[in-house]
Amino acid sequence: MAKAKTVETQSNVADFLNTITDESKRKDCFAILEIMKKQTGFDAKMWGPSIVGFGSYHYKYESGREGDAPLVAFSPRKAEISLYLSSSFDKRTELLAKFGKHKSAKACIYVKKLADVDIEVLKKMISLSVEHVKRLHK
Repeated sequence: MAKAKTVETQSNVADFLNTITDESKRKDCFAILEIMKKQTGFDAKMWGPSIVGFGSYHYKYESGREGDAPLVAFSPRKAEISLYLSSSFDKRTELLAKFGKHKSAKACIYVKKLADVDIEVLKKMISLSVEHVKRLHK
């Protein structure tokens, strides 16, 4: 069975974020770092080469594949910042409607800049996502 590519590493989060050349995106990522740390109560860890994650849980699929993943995470991508939250936490659809300018996929929410979104809604989504994942993966 293939080994998971996205695993926790010993890389330094601040060093990674400081490699972001776009100053505005770098500042937004440091702000997200602080928001996620405060909302989760966990220190940030690097997961793979480009994902900043908080906390962790163990998952196991019916197929037998299993591994560890961060409770919530984000990653500065070229076009936008990816926020990794649960795809099915309580009030997700309702909160996304209030969130501001974004795109979303199953478990990813994409934002260009923090100024486009409601920070209080982001905080609520992070908390609800963490609660949901902890309940699901006791």
